[in-house]
Amino acid sequence: MNKKFLARNVVQDQLEGLDTKLLRRKLRTTFSPCDVKSNVDQRELKAFCSNDYLGFANHPKLIMAMTEGAKQYGVGSGASHLISGHSITHDLLEKKLASFESAHIPNARALFFSTGYLANITAITGLVRLVNQGEASIYSAALNHASIIDGVKLASAQSKAKVTIFNHLDLESLSTPLKNDQHPFKIIVLDGVFSMDGDIAPVKELIEIAQTYDALLIIDDAHGFGVLGKQGHGILEHFDVCSERIVYLGTLGKAAGVSGAFICASSPFIEWLIQKGRPYIYSTATPPAIAHALYASLELIESDEGIHRRAHLNELIDIWRTEMNFKRWQKMKSITPIQPVILGSNANALAAAKLLDEAGYWIPAIRPPTVPENSARLRITLSANHTIDDLRALMRTLEAIEQSIVHGG
Repeated sequence: MNKKFLARNVVQDQLEGLDTKLLRRKLRTTFSPCDVKSNVDQRELKAFCSNDYLGFANHPKLIMAMTEGAKQYGVGSGASHLISGHSITHDLLEKKLASFESAHIPNARALFFSTGYLANITAITGLVRLVNQGEASIYSAALNHASIIDGVKLASAQSKAKVTIFNHLDLESLSTPLKNDQHPFKIIVLDGVFSMDGDIAPVKELIEIAQTYDALLIIDDAHGFGVLGKQGHGILEHFDVCSERIVYLGTLGKAAGVSGAFICASSPFIEWLIQKGRPYIYSTATPPAIAHALYASLELIESDEGIHRRAHLNELIDIWRTEMNFKRWQKMKSITPIQPVILGSNANALAAAKLLDEAGYWIPAIRPPTVPENSARLRITLSANHTIDDLRALMRTLEAIEQSIVHGG
């Protein structure tokens, strides 16, 4: 019996709408480890798109550590951390993570999560539960990552918190509404390194604002951890700051090369999240083998090899910043491995990505809603595994492609 299936018709119409706007995303399948040379859909491409900034994702020492961890602890944790899933290797990892930030957060303690998305939602929703409904305000940067945005929306829905959006490049847009805020509990939340623009949050000024208006400052340093700072401890080391008001989040699947994330804050805040952070309480713990590999990754980040890799990465960044020039496209002023090139229209970004693919490069087009309308781009990311020759070859290719594409709106 053929009956009208409304949901199917609606989803088909919506997908066709995405196609019309050149906004449908497509999966590509890799047949090789994450590295600067990747087998993508059975073709070898030079990858300038992953977040493996230090080139650790296929590092022999981390492969060995993962193998050793699986042999010692098995392949699953079996339950949430608060039931039976909290392994000694989770505990050791959290202590090591806390030591990374101990110079910047008094009485630092860390909590390990399976993803950065989960960590952000736990931090934001858990901390607003410190006060009664309607007593909290949340100040969120306009260009924050989707996981922060979703955490803010969920926290606001649950707690009736007032949400204000501010521009991280114009801190008057933050301090002005804070002056008139009568709520007893205030949270400022933003990325440390903005994932699509590559610029860095002004952390020193933000701490001063948090101090002035008695607010907590949540910093998601997903793209700074492992990269910024002499020892790779992230944006807090980069700015040499220390404050008990900071709730710091780091991602472990980017520069650290493995998987997961963590929250680091003064011990009472972490203890509260263990008690009231619902995503943490009700999620199965990450396999201990991953925590074991991450401990080895943290040692690499601090080692001479880690220092050398960051130095090479910074050399690549300097070459790009000083030598890469476009006539029509816009290059962002970033001092991080994230080096976006703004093309404007979805059509231009897709055309450039296609030409790059044909030239042997993997750099996907980034389009709305990931970035604002009319700011479609190539999000070029650099890795310590790239050579200077790799980078200069890409730069020559980009120069040729820019000349071949008719500039659109």
